[in-house]
Amino acid sequence: MLLKVMTLNILMGGEERMPLLLALITRENPDVLVLQECLGWEDGERLRQVAAALGLPATDAHVRLGTARPRPSGSRYHVAVASRLPLRSARAHANAHFIGHCLLECELETGAEPLTLFAAHFDAHQEALRFVEARYLRSLIDPAAFGARDFILAGDLNSLSRADPYPVDLADHVRRARVDKYGHPPRFDVIDDLESFGWLDTLRLKPGSSQWVTARRQREGEAIDFRTDYVFTSPALARRLIAAHVVDVGSASDHHALTASFSDA
Repeated sequence: MLLKVMTLNILMGGEERMPLLLALITRENPDVLVLQECLGWEDGERLRQVAAALGLPATDAHVRLGTARPRPSGSRYHVAVASRLPLRSARAHANAHFIGHCLLECELETGAEPLTLFAAHFDAHQEALRFVEARYLRSLIDPAAFGARDFILAGDLNSLSRADPYPVDLADHVRRARVDKYGHPPRFDVIDDLESFGWLDTLRLKPGSSQWVTARRQREGEAIDFRTDYVFTSPALARRLIAAHVVDVGSASDHHALTASFSDA
């Protein structure tokens, strides 16, 4: 059985773009879907629409909303998961001392050893805060289990990878654009830390095309290509990776989606 994982930041709850988002979800038809910025989804209606787009029952066995802690504005940037593999359990991590939005930890039933999924939306403000989140994630995982079992980390990590083809003068571009969230010069601490633990970046491991940008930004007359969206895998699951793709979502969001597909053996 092919396992397709997709992550997408839907931008401020989706709102009037829900028909576009649902059409995209139906077309891509992932087995495991991770969504960020699910603002206003507490009533369950848009989560039910996502479930219907995937042909899933809108029950706890297949869809979960990870309730994010409130930002100073009061807004909650929830994380959602929809999965064809039944959800054995789900636990939302949103402690303000460690987490910017929400980290939703799920155990997915596979018929053998369960698959552990971390659906993430790291802090949008600065690398030092995101580094705390990366270290908190480490604390949740037994290294021996990580080395032997299947784990996935998927989401908008708001962090840059030094493996992506940024221009040598990226620091000048972000300074002129007044983009401060990555630091001056831009830092790569979070992705470096994840990879030092053993997480493998599916898009760098087996890219399905030359496309790598998930967040194209225009600021102060500067056009800058970024990738902040990732599907990471543990070494055991990486051996089954077929390919990862950036999916152009058009006007459905300000982020492109990222998919990673795995074989069953």
